[in-house]
Amino acid sequence: MKIIWLGHGSFRIEVADKVLLVDPWLTGNPVLPEDQHEAAVAGGTHLILTHAHFDHVADMLPLARKLSIPVIGQYDLMGYWAEHEHIETIGFNKGGTVDLGGVSLSMVPASHSSCFGTDEGPKASGTEVGYMLRAEGKTVYLSGDTDVMADMDWMGDYYKPDVGILSAGGHFTMDMKGAAYAAKRYFNFQTVIPCHYGTFPILEQSADDLKAGLPGVDVIEPQLMQAIEV
Repeated sequence: MKIIWLGHGSFRIEVADKVLLVDPWLTGNPVLPEDQHEAAVAGGTHLILTHAHFDHVADMLPLARKLSIPVIGQYDLMGYWAEHEHIETIGFNKGGTVDLGGVSLSMVPASHSSCFGTDEGPKASGTEVGYMLRAEGKTVYLSGDTDVMADMDWMGDYYKPDVGILSAGGHFTMDMKGAAYAAKRYFNFQTVIPCHYGTFPILEQSADDLKAGLPGVDVIEPQLMQAIEV
């Protein structure tokens, strides 16, 4: 399994002959140069959405049409897109699992929000979620945007993920110390990959506090477009 960071909270995961594009943010992403956009999404087989904030959803519809691949996400929004945007979707909900052919994806709770702005004010768009991805003998927790939450207790016990891809930038999500606390209290990760940090000055710029809080865990600061093999 290869985990490739596309900047911010966006990832490309190559596993079991699939290319999963998780919250791929291209347009306006200050971390991902425009000349890397094509390589970032080349060969994508599925789009995975955690919630509807602009830095996660901005390129979903254009990529679904350009690549002719399904968007996977929370049922309410997927149903609306399938009917009104005429794209292929796979909609399910928290507690559900879908089989992508060699890859099992289970939807789990997150603690955040999922709204977008309109002329009439903010509109809810489903709910924020995370995922447990199981393939090739590994379980990867994709936290999505979240704070520390009590649900992590049963999630860690039930799914027993080996790898945690954790939002850790602070301000909008848990920060590095919070992510370290969550990882240490609720999970038994072998590897932790922080994300959703360093993009803007308001966010954490270093993973030092995460590393300091998780002795014995392989904390890997992702490098843009460089594969992490797990």
